[in-house]
Amino acid sequence: MATVSLPPRTRKSRDEWVRRTDYDRSQQIRRAVQLTFLALNLWIGTQFYFFVRQFEPGGTVSGISRPAGIEGWLPIAGMMNLKYFLSSGVVPVMHPAAMFLFAAFLAASLLFRKAFCGWLCPVGTISEYLWKLGRETFRRNWRLPRWLDIGLRGLKYILLALFLYAVGGMSAAAIDGFLTSPYGLVADVKMLNFFRDMGTAAAIVIGVLVIGSIFVQNLWCRYVCPYGALMGLAALASPLRIRRVPELCIDCAKCAKACPSRLPVDVLVQIRSAECLACMECIAVCPAEGALGMGVAGRRWVRPRTVALGVAALFLSTVAFAKLAGHWDSAIPERVYQRLIPQAAGFEHP
Repeated sequence: MATVSLPPRTRKSRDEWVRRTDYDRSQQIRRAVQLTFLALNLWIGTQFYFFVRQFEPGGTVSGISRPAGIEGWLPIAGMMNLKYFLSSGVVPVMHPAAMFLFAAFLAASLLFRKAFCGWLCPVGTISEYLWKLGRETFRRNWRLPRWLDIGLRGLKYILLALFLYAVGGMSAAAIDGFLTSPYGLVADVKMLNFFRDMGTAAAIVIGVLVIGSIFVQNLWCRYVCPYGALMGLAALASPLRIRRVPELCIDCAKCAKACPSRLPVDVLVQIRSAECLACMECIAVCPAEGALGMGVAGRRWVRPRTVALGVAALFLSTVAFAKLAGHWDSAIPERVYQRLIPQAAGFEHP
């Protein structure tokens, strides 16, 4: 049988093939990062639950240590501690992990756009799987009218402004007084109790958000999440952007249809919006070679695995630094937890 010899690939064509293959696999890479971080949070949450139970009446387990990573679910404490650190120059002793994780996620947005929301956030991951479930079940997702969509998107920025106003107006002494109060010391336990002893109103709101997320893409993230709003504003300063090369674009509009944030990728040269999740779904579906990518102006495209490795390195190095520097675990003796946890339900917000 005769064989046909193919011409050897040039270095440029080989690089383009590798880049295209990477982008085709971008969603596999992103899902792996999302599910890994979701599993990490589930493990931390489970350990924290049993840590709390050992100090409550009827608790049967003992000797379980408190995972400081639970403070990643205390973004307001992280914001307060960052303000405390910037004001006093001293690393806080209560919930320091909240500050370091808050800073790491903020840095990820500055370097890799809104990568925290699109690659790491466990709530964002669950929300994404919900709307994809809805699309597979009903063959579509529903869009709110433009006037309502724009109005509701402002809600998360209003909530963010309220938090920034409240925290920004606190002095370092006030922040220290809040976080060392009985409420502040067991803020993580109060958070756990919110979900364990959920009231009817809270259950209805969460139920509406869950069901609504099946029909509307990223309902919580798009309209309500103040944390995502902050990450989006930080991402505006990122040098990375989704960029389109008009000369290579074939105007198929697949990128715009794939975008979970409903951005008009097919008509813009670069995406500057705070709503861009850096998820690269638009690039993954683009059939035109080299027409769409994420990168810095005048530079080569950034590969998805680079984003994955960069986000992971930033997260792990921040945690490692905090641990080595002795600023990871809260300075709360076990006897204090033993005294406060059974009373946590009765502590009112100062």
